[in-house]
Amino acid sequence: MNICIIFIGCGSTKNSNNENASFENELSSNENTYIISTKFGEMTIQLFDETPLHRDNFKKLVADSFYNGTLFHRVIDGFMIQGGDPTSKNATKGQQLGMGNMGYTIPAEFNSRLIHKKGALAAARQGDAVNPKKESSGCQFYIVDGNKVNNKSLRSLSMRKDAMKKRALGPKVLNDPNNAKLKNNFMRVRQMGLQDSINYYGILIQAKIDSLYTGNEFNYTPEQIALYDSIGGTPSLDMDYTVFGEVIEGLDIIDSISTQKKDKMNRPFEDVKMTIKKL
Repeated sequence: MNICIIFIGCGSTKNSNNENASFENELSSNENTYIISTKFGEMTIQLFDETPLHRDNFKKLVADSFYNGTLFHRVIDGFMIQGGDPTSKNATKGQQLGMGNMGYTIPAEFNSRLIHKKGALAAARQGDAVNPKKESSGCQFYIVDGNKVNNKSLRSLSMRKDAMKKRALGPKVLNDPNNAKLKNNFMRVRQMGLQDSINYYGILIQAKIDSLYTGNEFNYTPEQIALYDSIGGTPSLDMDYTVFGEVIEGLDIIDSISTQKKDKMNRPFEDVKMTIKKL
């Protein structure tokens, strides 16, 4: 047996190290890269490592060919396109869709860095009334279309979101055993209709709410503001629905799907089927 020995020169390894790092980054990136194919073309999506529960669930479903043949069953121009309902496979014309599920939900994985810019991939879910923890559907997702939003509108939206979240903290403050005396006094003066006292105790309660909320204020970075102002999105959904990926190629396909003629349930008259595969 002849053995051929190849001697490799030991020159500078700088370029080699850079190439290896680049190759490793590309491999890592490809692990989270998928192709959604439709009759209008393909969208390349990248899953986020910051949302591992959603990432791994999506990967498993794709590996099982779960999404192949399902529809984008709900489309709203300027808002989003939604799909992934298992009952949409071979659905009859006019059949109401959107209730299909996997029998499980995924805990919310909110991240202030991941916003609903155009092309964002996010998990659908049931409403707050039946889903106060905002847990995600085990299979249904949507891709953001959206509209451009300027800085002034984002600031106004942020203030409204903060106000809503503070209101939601009210019961938590009042039901805290440490605030039992404050709660009793507040309830007493409310029953008596003593407006000045109501205002007084209301200010004390609000101070505790503000203290509890401090550090959780809803603020956008300059980069996020620039994105919403340039490509648009649906910021009203931020930190209420889990974003777990984004379209990195094929944003125009979103427009092609979102503008389809549809019925009163926002289901396109002509089926928009999808297949999803790993890149």
